[in-house]
Formats: sequence, structure tokens, C-alpha cells
Amino acid sequence: YLINKSETEIREDLEKSHKDFLRELSFKPKYFSYPFGEYSSTFKKIVKEFNYELAFGQHSGVIDKSKDLFELPRYPVNENYGKPERFLTLLNTKPFPFKSFKPENKFITKSENPPKIEIEFFKEISNLEKINCFANDGGEWNKKKISYIEKNWIKINLDKKFTTRTGRINCSLLDKDNQWRWLGFQFVIDGN
Repeated sequence: YLINKSETEIREDLEKSHKDFLRELSFKPKYFSYPFGEYSSTFKKIVKEFNYELAFGQHSGVIDKSKDLFELPRYPVNENYGKPERFLTLLNTKPFPFKSFKPENKFITKSENPPKIEIEFFKEISNLEKINCFANDGGEWNKKKISYIEKNWIKINLDKKFTTRTGRINCSLLDKDNQWRWLGFQFVIDGN
């Protein structure tokens, strides 16, 4: 996994891929997709240094102006998740903008597992009391308890450690217009 490599090895890998692109396709790419959607703050910094304009993880969600351009979501549309009904639902899902998310680094060490999750939403988001969040902590998907720090600032209570290599959290909200908003995050769990 590239995320487990040193900063030097990540830079060398990206440099090699740039040379391959130039040799085979005569251009350097502007967009980056993290292998397996896995990234850390350090990996993200290196991608920026290589002058990419944006980068995609592998977590679900809808892109909007509140999203970090180097942590953009992407829905998988493949043989498992590519049915026409699901695709139509994805196309009609609204963004779920937020003001801040903690922890900022998506690479979680053993001592940080389970992470303390906080999301502060913009005041314009209504019906926040109807938010539902699910996580795969403990190795299976379960609905999580939500605590309110303030009206538009929540804490997602993970009661177990993430036991798989990637930890995921997905939140959805049926808004006042009866449309779904969707937000997802993926973590890389060190040692799993």
C-alpha cells in the first residue's frame, strides 16, 4: 500500500507515474485518485506539491464548495453498486456541506482508534435532528449515537475500535424539501 511508504517513496512513486504519463500520453495528470482511497495529511501534502488540482478518496458523498479539493468523495459505480436504481438515487442526492470535521488527519494510529468524530455544519442545514450516521467500527455497520455539542455541531459516538484496514462513517439526512443529503468519510487504520 502506497500510504504505508515513506515520504521519499511516495514522492518517487508519483515522479515515476508522471514520467510514465509523459512518455505514454504526453501530459501530466491534473487529478489524482488515492490508491484504495487511502490518504493521510502527509500524503495529501505530497500530492499538492506535485501540482495536482484535486484528489479523490474512495468515500461516498456529494461534492460541494465546503469539501477539501484534496479529499473529494467518489461513489463506486461497478458490478456491485452500479444498478440503475442506485445510480439514479446517487444522481439525485444533495450535498451535505459542513464547516469543519475532526479528526483532520484520516490516518488513525492505534492509540487514536476509535477516533473522536466531530462535525460542525453550517447554520443553513435544517432538520439536523433527523441526521443518521452509520460506521463500520467493530467490523460491522451499525447506527451510531449522536451527541450535540451545539445546535449544528455534532459528535458521533463510536463505541468500538475499527477492526478493518479502512474505517468508514456515512451520514444521511432527509431535509425539509424531502431530499436526501449524504456525507461520507474514510479512515486508514494503522496496523489493521
